[in-house]
Amino acid sequence: MADPNDESTQADAADEVAAKEGEATEGEGNAVAEESAKAGSDVQTADMEKLLDQATESLEQVASETASAEAKPAPFDLNDLSPTEENPERQPIDLLGEVEMDLRIELGRTQMCLDQVLQLRGGSVVALDKLAGDPVDVFVNGRLIARGEVLVMNDNFCIRVTELVGA
Repeated sequence: MADPNDESTQADAADEVAAKEGEATEGEGNAVAEESAKAGSDVQTADMEKLLDQATESLEQVASETASAEAKPAPFDLNDLSPTEENPERQPIDLLGEVEMDLRIELGRTQMCLDQVLQLRGGSVVALDKLAGDPVDVFVNGRLIARGEVLVMNDNFCIRVTELVGA
């Protein structure tokens, strides 16, 4: 005789109850599915036949078009691809006059600790990695575009571009 306090016996009993409930709901679901299939079978059959007829007609049309196309192929007509004389008016370069760009001239580079930077005063000398007379680098938007030399003109510093750097 099975012990009513035994956990495995209680689990087996719970499984049997769940299985019986599942069979009941499955039976109800199958009955509903069968009823809807019977009611909709006439509609589904008619719809299927209609779709098959449409597919057959489409295949026959394609077959007849293919046969007529094989008999007399026609070349594809491209539009005239030659350039036209009516070119749009060229815009003046002044349109680019308001485009802002970041221009930097790099005389040289160095690395310094923060406390060395804080000690800089007017007249301080900072050693760079380039010698006097070496070309300076011209950067536009962070990209090297040219090299040049520093000039003084009318008490202003200027750069004479000596070399354009390719892309």
